[in-house]
Amino acid sequence: MTSTTVSPSPADRPTAGQETDATTDYVTVELAGYPVRALPSQRWRASTLRALNSGDLDAFAEGVLHPDDVDAWYDGDPTQDEIGAWVAQVAEAGGETLGKSSGPRGSSKSTRKR
Repeated sequence: MTSTTVSPSPADRPTAGQETDATTDYVTVELAGYPVRALPSQRWRASTLRALNSGDLDAFAEGVLHPDDVDAWYDGDPTQDEIGAWVAQVAEAGGETLGKSSGPRGSSKSTRKR
């Protein structure tokens, strides 16, 4: 499958996440040697994230992959490391980064009594 893309000028170019959502609703990232289309991470449903967090990786894949690419998940039989790297790449391709927040910042003022 080949496609030709005309690149807009930098002033007219949307961010990566906007471009993905506006054009195809999926991002394509290689998983275990197969190019697969997945929903950008910001569009993953809570039920799909619960499946991921509970270790039901097949249900997770079926929830985020394009229906035509689910077979590639089973054929590729990815390892835990491959899945983790793939999830991070999907988030990046969709214009997001996954990870823990840095948390609240400490006060710049000293709390020491004088």
